[in-house]
Amino acid sequence: MADVAGATASPSMGETNDAQKNVFDLGAFVGDLTLEEDPSSDDISLEGLEQELEECKNNDVVANILSKGTKLRDYTKGVENDLRKVELDSIQDYIRESDNLVSLHDQIRDCDSILSQMETLLSGFQAEIGSISSDIKILQEKSMDMSLRLKNRKVAESKLAKFVEDIIVPPRMVDVLVDGEVNEEYMRTLEILSKKLKFVELDPMVKASKALKDVQPELEKLRQKAVSKVFDFIVQKLYALRKPKTNIQILQQNVLLKYKYVVTFLKEHGKEIYNEVRAAYIDTMNKVLSAHFRAYIQALEKLQLDIATYNDLIGVETRSSGLFTRAREPLKNRSAVFALGDRINILKEIDEPALIPHIAEASSIKYPYELLFRSLQKLLMDTATSEYNFCDDFFGEESIFYEIFSGPFGVIDEHFNSVLPNCYDAIGLMLMIQIIHKHQLIMSRRRIPCLDSYLDKVTISLWPRFKLVFDMHLNSLRNANVRTLWEDDVHPHYVMRRYAEFTASLIHLNAECGDGQLDLNLERLRMAVDDLLIKLAKNFPKPKLQTVFLINNYDMTITVLKEAGPEGGKIQMHFEELLKSNTTIFVEELLQEHFNDLIKFVKSKASEDPTSTPDKPITVAEVEPLVKDFASRWKAAIELMHKDVITSFSNFLCGMEILRAALTQLLLYYTRLSDCIKRIVGGSALNKDLVSISSIMYEIRKYSRTF
Repeated sequence: MADVAGATASPSMGETNDAQKNVFDLGAFVGDLTLEEDPSSDDISLEGLEQELEECKNNDVVANILSKGTKLRDYTKGVENDLRKVELDSIQDYIRESDNLVSLHDQIRDCDSILSQMETLLSGFQAEIGSISSDIKILQEKSMDMSLRLKNRKVAESKLAKFVEDIIVPPRMVDVLVDGEVNEEYMRTLEILSKKLKFVELDPMVKASKALKDVQPELEKLRQKAVSKVFDFIVQKLYALRKPKTNIQILQQNVLLKYKYVVTFLKEHGKEIYNEVRAAYIDTMNKVLSAHFRAYIQALEKLQLDIATYNDLIGVETRSSGLFTRAREPLKNRSAVFALGDRINILKEIDEPALIPHIAEASSIKYPYELLFRSLQKLLMDTATSEYNFCDDFFGEESIFYEIFSGPFGVIDEHFNSVLPNCYDAIGLMLMIQIIHKHQLIMSRRRIPCLDSYLDKVTISLWPRFKLVFDMHLNSLRNANVRTLWEDDVHPHYVMRRYAEFTASLIHLNAECGDGQLDLNLERLRMAVDDLLIKLAKNFPKPKLQTVFLINNYDMTITVLKEAGPEGGKIQMHFEELLKSNTTIFVEELLQEHFNDLIKFVKSKASEDPTSTPDKPITVAEVEPLVKDFASRWKAAIELMHKDVITSFSNFLCGMEILRAALTQLLLYYTRLSDCIKRIVGGSALNKDLVSISSIMYEIRKYSRTF
């Protein structure tokens, strides 16, 4: 289309203007168009025309043609003319816009020229940028190479610097190790020397270096000098432990632990010297601690108060004494052999400081052995704890402790083995068992296991001795001589009091441990004392006195067990049942003593119906003497019963309970008698002699008020 425009506008600019003024006549140029008839049109086949017309009946143009009857040829000619006209109009439009198209063509050509220049310029830029990128890549590779070299040189420098630092021996270090005193600076210098020695010994690359040949002899000389110097220093400190009155713990904590690196250095770089130091410390502490414990035990022995001897047994007669009985300190109360008393306080003061012998000796006070035993064990615990921690911290070896304490353990065992066979104090032995148990708990809380085996061994040795002494008490009851033990006194027997206090003490001490074997042994002891008590009671001529004797002893036993605490259990229940049954027996005996005829009548006939046996009915004459006798002396009889109870029973409360039970039983008997009289024919004649129930109740309440 551009070519057509160019051809039209090519003659001249003036001609172009004239052409724009004159309209181009396309009809004159083309002429009328005619359509010739096709001679072969008559041969056209009309097959399918009807179907096509049917399909096109909805087309508006076709419908219009068919309705008007227009010939197809004419209509076709009209359509072709219209198309020709539209084409000519379109050409005319292009001709009118030809100048604009020419201008557009020029602009496009200018743009194409400019874009061509830009393409050339950009191509140059692209070539230059490619060259710069290549240069940058080269520079980047050089930079990475330089960075790698720098890194390698820094690594090499650091390793070389460390190597030089680790291998050289500064003059100051030599001066300190050779001529300096052993102080904090010396310890720091010793650590530096240790690092250098380890560096030389452990690194294979160092061993192959030439620098080592120059430095190694100097390092070896310094090592030998340092080992020799610290050995002399530490041995001097160890000798200070042997001085009398030296506080070992303070010396260990404030002096030796400050220089514990000396031991570490010797262990790493002077094994033989370390073994000598170790052996010297073990020997020193073994002797020092053994001497301390031996002196402490000797001082404690002067404070010992012997509680019991071979003859201090439950079933042994108080007046008997062995020919070879060892002299002992007199006790204000001999029942302290069997009663726990204030001795229980030692378990509440289990963590109190140990006794200081010279202070205790100055006050002239003697102590039961269990208190001395606690002090000894407390001192052992505290000393062992301190030494165990020191050995672990200073030497780094727990095994040193056991080598050191072989001596003190031997001293304590020697003392214990001499005391234990002569100990007949069962309460003291049980207290010592409890002390060891509590000390085991203390050591467990401290997390110090060094005394576990020792404390177990002590416990194992205490139990058999306790069982032996306990069996001695048991056999003393089983083999007791009733004739020598019997006293013509219904009050509680001293053997029964011993038993009650002894049993109450052991029950109280066993409450925390709950040893089942001890419970069985206490049951055996109870059976033995039951048998002995019955044998003693049979020595009284009257059954009433036997019953009173049993009641007094049972009541005393129950009272002692209750005072000891709520742990009486089966043993206390057993004696309560015996007390109840014997009280019933005594009440009957007491009433029969004063109202025998009345009780016999009530038991034999009062429950019967007076008219049920017509052959032998109960008559007024049979009952009247009983009624008049009771009415005449019932108050006096009650007063006699009161005096009898007061004098018979050592426990006032128990006596009043028994009296009240007797009066209540008397009231029941008299009530039954009164009921029987009401059923007798003519019994109303005795009403004037009957004592009213309210009068008897008043008398009972009067004695209850005294209770």
